[in-house]
Amino acid sequence: MQVKIFGVRGCCFGIANMILVKRMRETLYSSLLLQDISFFDSETVGDLTSRLGADCQQVSRVIGNDLNMILRNVLQGAGALVYLLTISRPLALCTLMICSTLSAVMLLYGRYQKKAARLIQECTASANEVAQETFSLMRTVRVYGTEEGELRRYTHWLGKLADISLRQSAAYGFWNLSFNTLYHSTQVISVLLGGASILAGHITAEQLTKFILYSEWLIYSTWWVGDNLSSLMQSVGASEKVFQLMDLFPSDQFISKGLKLQRLLGHIEFVNVSFHYSSRPTVPVLQHVSISVHPGEVVAIVGLSGSGKSTLVNLLLRLYEPTNGQILIDGTPLKELDIMWWRERIGFVGQVLDLLKAKINSVNILDIFFLHKHFKQEPRLFRMDISSNIRYGCTRDVKQEDVEWAAKQAYAHDFITSLPNGYQTLVDDDLLSGGQKQRIAIARAILRDPAVLILDEATSALDAESEHNVKGVLRAVRSDVKTKRSVIVIAHRLSTIQAADRIVVMDGGQVVEMGSHRELLRMDGLYARLNRKQADAVA
Repeated sequence: MQVKIFGVRGCCFGIANMILVKRMRETLYSSLLLQDISFFDSETVGDLTSRLGADCQQVSRVIGNDLNMILRNVLQGAGALVYLLTISRPLALCTLMICSTLSAVMLLYGRYQKKAARLIQECTASANEVAQETFSLMRTVRVYGTEEGELRRYTHWLGKLADISLRQSAAYGFWNLSFNTLYHSTQVISVLLGGASILAGHITAEQLTKFILYSEWLIYSTWWVGDNLSSLMQSVGASEKVFQLMDLFPSDQFISKGLKLQRLLGHIEFVNVSFHYSSRPTVPVLQHVSISVHPGEVVAIVGLSGSGKSTLVNLLLRLYEPTNGQILIDGTPLKELDIMWWRERIGFVGQVLDLLKAKINSVNILDIFFLHKHFKQEPRLFRMDISSNIRYGCTRDVKQEDVEWAAKQAYAHDFITSLPNGYQTLVDDDLLSGGQKQRIAIARAILRDPAVLILDEATSALDAESEHNVKGVLRAVRSDVKTKRSVIVIAHRLSTIQAADRIVVMDGGQVVEMGSHRELLRMDGLYARLNRKQADAVA
């Protein structure tokens, strides 16, 4: 019968453990998805994945084993104490004092384990971040020959983990020493005081034997409570960050429901917009920027790196909010619009430039130039088939014919059909070139049939022929009278945007020039200098 009860108990705790971990991961993942982009600017991927993985699993020990053993031993210890009090109250009080001393040591040890567990989880997350970053950027590591440097970064965190583990081992040794000392003290005191009680006729030898056995039971129950409580405190320490993340309030963008315009024309106005990142409040990124994009107009934004071009796009996508000024959509402030409704009407092709997290002053400026030139900015695609990547985020019902039409518009259909499984080919980093990935991303944006199309360095990884084809897409967008689609193009290659209706030139977070390609060349300002430099580089 006892075996059956133990089996049922183990099964119930196992099921409860599984449900707890599943719900924790769902709740944590949901909480993370609803945070502002600025939250992800300050958190690392390795840290967040560690919280979702090992940390949530660590919490399962609370209900799967530790809590079970603590409750069990507390009940056993309480029963033993009651029986000891019935045998001899003075002897029982002496034993209780020893158990109280052991409990005090246990609490101190548990608090230390909680702190150590938090440090271990932080160091583990940092080590995971280094490993994940290195593996994802292995080509960069290999080209620069920084394998030893990356190994040093990783072993740095392993060293910290080893130091904490050594201190934990020392603390555990102190805990064991305390237990053994107090345990043997209990036996000695029981024999001495018990012998005196027998001589005084207060108890019998049989009662003393039972007292010694039950006092050992009480001491061992206290030890097991302490041992499992220390494990419990480790779980609590490891899960503190998890619960902090779970308690984060979702971004206001996902809570408040804004306006939905009956018809979106695509008239965009940046009115005296300024912006700085919350992590760098003294470094202005945009300063009093005013730009207007009319419906059906193609506006290109160019400038040196760091001039604020992509930040304008981030503000338009409402990934960040302007520090000052406002953005108007058809005369309505962007912050008053329903964010999901607005983003459904935007086609966006972004850029990702993978850089290792390192101090800027440790990188040679020539290395930065080489990195920008040879490790091209390209979009990240999901690990799913090509057709699903093109359909991604499209809320309307999309047929395969629509997917292929969008791919043809982006000049991606030919290379997709040449793959072994065509549109059902699983996307892999080694399978597609940077230019092919960007054409798939462009097809995804076209499939949405957006009122506003944003191309942020969409041609940076394209060869000359593919870039020419994308220019054809832009010309088609301009000539399509029915759609009147507003297009914003950000590009370093000035050859890509020469046919734009207007070109906005930015420098230092400000608009310094504006006009058509020919007008800007006649001004002989920053745009003309950039154009000459690129022409000389090609020559």
